[in-house]
Amino acid sequence: MSTQTQHIVRAYDEELKYITGRIAGMGGQAERMVDNAVAALVRSDLRLAQSVIQEDVLLDAGQREIDERAIVLIARRQPMADDLREIIGAIRIAADLERVGDLGKSIAKRVAPVIEGRQPPSLFRGLQALSELALTQLKDVLDVYASRAVDRLGLMRDRDGEIDAMYTSLFRELLTYMMEDPRNITACTHLLFCAKNIERIGDHATNIAETVYHIVTGAQMPAERPKTDKTHTLTIAAPAPGV
Repeated sequence: MSTQTQHIVRAYDEELKYITGRIAGMGGQAERMVDNAVAALVRSDLRLAQSVIQEDVLLDAGQREIDERAIVLIARRQPMADDLREIIGAIRIAADLERVGDLGKSIAKRVAPVIEGRQPPSLFRGLQALSELALTQLKDVLDVYASRAVDRLGLMRDRDGEIDAMYTSLFRELLTYMMEDPRNITACTHLLFCAKNIERIGDHATNIAETVYHIVTGAQMPAERPKTDKTHTLTIAAPAPGV
């Protein structure tokens, strides 16, 4: 291999490594935004909520940078097979992480109206548990992206069912509070949106898992498991008159 060829290969490897590292940075930032958004909700911390909203600009910039670098890399190097999957996969993962950041920002925006009608601590505990599960899922998937240990991905994708089940339970609980006292309706409606946003983070983690599997193996993961979010089937009986 000539010196020039070695230089080209080394530069190409460095570009791929930079994109991979940038994905890791975006992942950490997205996790932090969601974690802080939920903390702001639980602690009624408007300043922390505002910092989450402002941080979303940085995550958007990260996605744009990865997109631009990936396009230039494809145009210059014309990658094939493994390398092409790596680059296209990075574009897809960056898009999922940007959406996770948007979901965190959406939660942060709902802190102010929820503060006006403080809800029982149990509801916030439910949101915290749901976010911890979703963020663990996201972190584990990003760890696999770094390590390429794809044998762990099947379990992670199946574990998304736990997030759906917890979301369904929280959805039911929030509806019950709304039925019991109409004064809870405004705050609980915002909390329903927050819970849905967190559930969607689990879905984005699943998307990333499938992308990572394709990057490493060149194959698609087995057929997607059925969704276990059952909120569309829930009904809450209205209290009897005089109760």
